[in-house]
Parts: sequence; C-alpha cells; structure tokens
Amino acid sequence: MTPNDSATTPSPETPTAADTTGETKTFLGQPRQLANLFSVEMWERFSFYGMQVMLVYYMSWELTRGGLGMDEAVATGIVGAYGGLVYVFCILGGWVADRLLGSERTMFYSAVLIMFGHIALALVPGYAGLALGLALVAVGSGGLKANAANLVGALYSREDPRRDAGFSIFYMGVNVGALIGPLVTGAAREAWGFHVGFGLAAVGMAIGLVQYAVARRSLPREVHAVPDRLPRSAYGRTALVAVIALAVVAVLFATGVLNIGNLADAVVVVAAVAAVAIFAVLLRSDKVSAAERSRVKAFIPLFIGSAVFFALFQQQFTVIAIYSEQRLDRSVFGWDIPMEWVNSINPIFIIVFAPLFAALWTKLGRRQPVTPAKFGLGLIAIGVAFLLFIPMAPVAAVPLLWLTLILFVATVGELLVSPVGLSLSTKLAPAAFPVLMVALYNLSVALGTAAAGSLAGSYSPDNEAAYFGVIGAVTVGVGVLMLLVVKPVHRAMRGID
Repeated sequence: MTPNDSATTPSPETPTAADTTGETKTFLGQPRQLANLFSVEMWERFSFYGMQVMLVYYMSWELTRGGLGMDEAVATGIVGAYGGLVYVFCILGGWVADRLLGSERTMFYSAVLIMFGHIALALVPGYAGLALGLALVAVGSGGLKANAANLVGALYSREDPRRDAGFSIFYMGVNVGALIGPLVTGAAREAWGFHVGFGLAAVGMAIGLVQYAVARRSLPREVHAVPDRLPRSAYGRTALVAVIALAVVAVLFATGVLNIGNLADAVVVVAAVAAVAIFAVLLRSDKVSAAERSRVKAFIPLFIGSAVFFALFQQQFTVIAIYSEQRLDRSVFGWDIPMEWVNSINPIFIIVFAPLFAALWTKLGRRQPVTPAKFGLGLIAIGVAFLLFIPMAPVAAVPLLWLTLILFVATVGELLVSPVGLSLSTKLAPAAFPVLMVALYNLSVALGTAAAGSLAGSYSPDNEAAYFGVIGAVTVGVGVLMLLVVKPVHRAMRGID
C-alpha cells in the first residue's frame, strides 16, 4: 500500500491511540512511537534554532566577514518578520492537514521543506539563498508546528493517565534541540563560516527526517487520515485564491509598498487584521453560545498579553543577539565563547525549572494562581528582565553572569505564560470553532514576534538605557493592568481556570 492510500484508508495494522495503552514495548513508560516524535522534534529544533541564532549576524556582517552587508535595523526586521511568518504559516499547516493531506503527511513534507531551506542557505549564495531558504523554513516550520502536538496527542486515549507526562517528555525534546543547536552551529560558524553552520542545521534536520521516515507508518491511523477532505470540485477555486494571494504579494513588492525594510511591520498588520477578523467571526456566530461568547471575550486581554510578552521574549534573536556581539564580555576561562552560545542559556533554564514549576502547580492544586494572574506575573517578569539591562548601560563590557541573570528572569516569565497559553486557547474554544481559537493563539505569537523585529530597529548601544527602560516599564505596566482585571476576566471564563 502506498503512503497516499494510508492517508485515506488506514491499514488494519496501523494502531489507534487506544491500542497503545497496553503495549509491551515503551519509551520511558510511554508509547514507543513517542521516541520517534521526540527525536524528529529535537532535530527540527536543533536545526531551527541553530540557524536562527546566526541569522542576524549573517545578514548584518560585512562581506569581508562572510555576511551580506545589510543594515542592522533591516536585518533585525527580517528576523522578526520571518519568525512571525512561522506562526502565521501554522494556520496554513493546520488547514492543509485538515483538508488535504492529514497531520502525518503534512508533518513529513514540512520537515522536507525545512531541510531544503537549510540546504538553500548553505549552498545558494547571497540574497537569493537567503530568500529561498527563509521561505522554505518558514512554511515548513509552520506546518510542522501545527501538526506535531496532534501526532503526540494521537498516541493516547483521552483517559490515558500518561498523556501529560508524554507531552512533558516531548517538550524536553524541543528544549534539548534548542540547547544543542546554537552550540554546534555557533562553533561551526566561528571555525568555518556561516554556510557550514547552515549546512549542519540541514544535516540535523536530515537525521531527524530519516528516523521519522522509517517509523512514520506505525503512528495511529487517525493521523494518516484527512479529517475534512476538501472536495475535488473546490480544488480549482482554492488554487485560484492561492495564486491571487501570491500575485498580490508580488505586486506589493514590485511597486515598493512592501520591501525588506518594512516586512516586520507588514507581518504585524497582517496578524492583527487576521486576529480581529477571527474574533469577529467567533463573537458574531450563531453557533457560539452565550457562555462560549463570554469565554472568547475573556481571551481578548490574554491575546494582548501574549503578544506583548512575545514582543520582548523574541528579541533574543534580534536585540539580545546584537547585544551579545557588541556589549557582552564573553570570556570564559580566557576563551571568548561564540555569541550564538548565549541562546542556549534559556533552554538550560527551561530544562531545569520547568519540572519544578510543574511540581509547584501540582502541589498548590486549586490554590495556584488562575491563568490571567499567571499572565500578569509573567509580563511583569519579562518587563523586569528588560529593566535589568539599564544598570549595565555605562559598562563597557557587560559580564556574562549579568546577562545570564536577565535570561533567568525572562525564563520565569516564559514558564508563567508560554506553557499555559496554547492550552488555554483550547479550553476557551467554542465547540464549533476549536481550530480558530488555536489560530488566534498562534497569531498572538506571530504578532509579538514580528513586533520584536520592528522594535529592534530602534535599538543601538548608544540609546540602550532608554530603549530597555521604556519597553520594560510599559510591559510591567501591562502586567499590572492584567493583575487588576484578573477577577472579571476569570469570571468571564465561566469556570475555566
């Protein structure tokens, strides 16, 4: 039987989620297929972060240093636009899985696109390689992100007590990849140049892809199926819409309305307009009950809070990357570590502290802060992290330990916001529109990530006290406002914590 057949008519040998609960071969007590998904996600994050941490340097460094000689503000804007588009393409990846290919095949082909994107960055010179590589990686990463969690969830029945632990193990794969990627590609970039670093990102993705290809047929049958197949009669209309969308983008670039200098701003606008449209659909639909409409309204301040949080947090790939190169004393025992290695600090903190936070919430039980309160505290934490840059503004070479402290405080904020955001969007979703609420969460991340690129254009070492002070203070203020509206927002969530 061909892979195409398996997408529509799963074979009897393909297990269902319920079949996995009684199996004898396990991975850390979990369904053995989790090991395959853990590996592919680890290698995908290895390649994703291994490439992304070099990106702003590759674009902004002079030609003599192996870069493209791009203006620094333009380079940070492109990084923000690219990161935002990854989350916008999550929506496209979910649609392709639901209507055309199914989750499993969408994830496989997305991984292939990511690998080819890294190959393009490694082998195709100049701006052509940059554009082709980032386009392929953005589309592929969006498709993979949209479907990876669905594949993990399909390994378990809803009643399986191992489910939460399985997702925790899978999340560790994300952070192990994010930890190792910058270490390997950063060292390779320093020794042999950018293109070897990009090539190693491609090799990492290829390793994960090969392992996944060998074991993909053993995944539960539902992930091979297409839940709501697009009728063949709609293929032409759908293709026409896609062609028109691409033509509009081409015209905007040709006329100069869109250019590499304002891409991040454009992604901010697209994400904001799309979010407003989705909120309008959810709030006006006859399929949404009064209680569900109240929950959608409760998600509005949380959407804003998520976008504000990621506008700061995602600056680790823009402003903090530049800061690590120009302002940081990276000497460790007399050796200057590659600046990319700074991006491995956050994953270390996540790996160490995520289990502690999980244990804390478990111990507190119903006494733990409700989600709006966690969002408010997380926003205050990330705002304080940015304010901690200010005391070092007069210092010529900032100690690495000080930046490590800043990243620790930012990680505390991440653990209060990021793990609960996606989960909350699924819990608050109206029964008729579960996918749209997840799309809204992804749009909040897209909006914040693109805004991180836009904001970064205002940063320079000469104005860093003002830059970090204004952004940090505003974010702390938003966090305080979130805490002030915790009770009405929680009431509007109608029993959802």
